[in-house]
Amino acid sequence: MFKAILIEKDDSGYRASVTDIAEEQLPEGDVTVEVAYSTVNYKDALAITGKAPVVRKFPMVPGIDLAGTVSQSDHPGIAVGETVLLNGWGVGETHWGGLSQKARLKGEWLIPLPAQFTPRQAMAIGTAGYTAMLCILALERHGVTPDQGDILVTGAAGGVGSVAVTLLSKLGYRVVAVTGREEESDYVTGLGAAEILNRSEFDSPGKPLGKERWAGAVDVVGSHVLANVCATTKYRGVVTACGLAGGMDFPTTVAPFILRGVTLAGVDSVMCPRKYRLEAWQRLAKDLNIAKLGTIANEIGLSDAIPFATDLLAGRIRGRVIVNVNR
Repeated sequence: MFKAILIEKDDSGYRASVTDIAEEQLPEGDVTVEVAYSTVNYKDALAITGKAPVVRKFPMVPGIDLAGTVSQSDHPGIAVGETVLLNGWGVGETHWGGLSQKARLKGEWLIPLPAQFTPRQAMAIGTAGYTAMLCILALERHGVTPDQGDILVTGAAGGVGSVAVTLLSKLGYRVVAVTGREEESDYVTGLGAAEILNRSEFDSPGKPLGKERWAGAVDVVGSHVLANVCATTKYRGVVTACGLAGGMDFPTTVAPFILRGVTLAGVDSVMCPRKYRLEAWQRLAKDLNIAKLGTIANEIGLSDAIPFATDLLAGRIRGRVIVNVNR
């Protein structure tokens, strides 16, 4: 038997609880992992609370991230005893995920843990940090360099934003951070932001075009925030979009794209091909200031993840939340 958070939906309603599960109940897969750490991401919070239809089948173990040690493998590329990590691939939505002491998965979803990170550090980064790195790689592929001007990061006190600010500042970019929480200004500045802007400047309907201000941006909010970011991006600038914390709508015009040549680059972390995952984690190992992870991440136990989900959706959590599933 092992412990996991189990989400159930039946005539009694929708509920999540920490439950004892027999190993025989694990879903199909060719690799079994003894999980050491997982995380609580925005998507996990939606799944646990039922605030959005994230879970596609029941019962479900949430958790889009995990790091741990392989205890059984029928996959030719993965050995017993290997330390691995997983981000996305629909776990926690259509396949049991990482908020559990054991996970059975497809070996093709797993990548080796970079030697520079412990399992705990890898989960301090998690999907949020890996997504931040994918955004930075997209900016680089489109030719955005530090000498071209400021990079804007929205949701800067959250998981993706915290890691993005840290990475961009270390890479030599001047980072302008947007947050709706004034009390987190010192935190975001400590991560490397040169300037802090209040989200209120961006979350109302704006003009089709505004003053050119940023060479690039990392946006996790969507809706009016993303529209206003695009409208104020410099000529031939690049905006990466990876989140919807403010909504799925995108109330803008074509003006930034046809008059200023702005590029809007979508970034998906869930189904991202393996070679790009490996590139992102290799770059994280090279470019992330590991010392900053202690500032960015907080650790909780498995039973704490359920109440934390509500706090995360309410915007009361900063940075990353690591879950020690054996605590």
